Amino acid sequence: MDLRKLKKLIELVEESSIAELEITEGEEKVRISKSGSGVQNYAFMPPAMQPVMAPVQQQLSAPDGDKNGDAKAGESNGSDKSAIPDGHVVKSPMVGTFYRAPSPGANAFVEVGQRVKEGDTLCIIEAMKLLNEIEADKGGIVKAILLENGQPVEYGEPLFVIQ
Repeated sequence: MDLRKLKKLIELVEESSIAELEITEGEEKVRISKSGSGVQNYAFMPPAMQPVMAPVQQQLSAPDGDKNGDAKAGESNGSDKSAIPDGHVVKSPMVGTFYRAPSPGANAFVEVGQRVKEGDTLCIIEAMKLLNEIEADKGGIVKAILLENGQPVEYGEPLFVIQ
């Protein structure tokens, strides 16, 4: 495939709203993909990546003094997770499966108490067989990790608290 043609295709993808373009000409195949702010797409899935069930470490029900589950005055969205500590909450930009490490045997990207900078990778969310790196949108110290490895995650669901 001609280099000028490749450059033109890259420019078209960058200027358009599409996220990925794949073209096959004879035996040549080209895939061009772009990533949004804070999310990088990877087109591979490690074969051994299986969801891991872990015991729940905190009670997610309302505190004793609050029988009807109403949110406290300091909480952001009135969710039933009343144990979210104060600080900057990093929320999921998509629906998928939450992974703390790049592969099953690897170390987690971040741990509670670790200092992170803006742009550091916090976790991966798998969505439609793509692994999307979620980056810190603020620097600070990781105060809480709100999900366990392998758990499903919804759009806008809190993932981390950074202070």
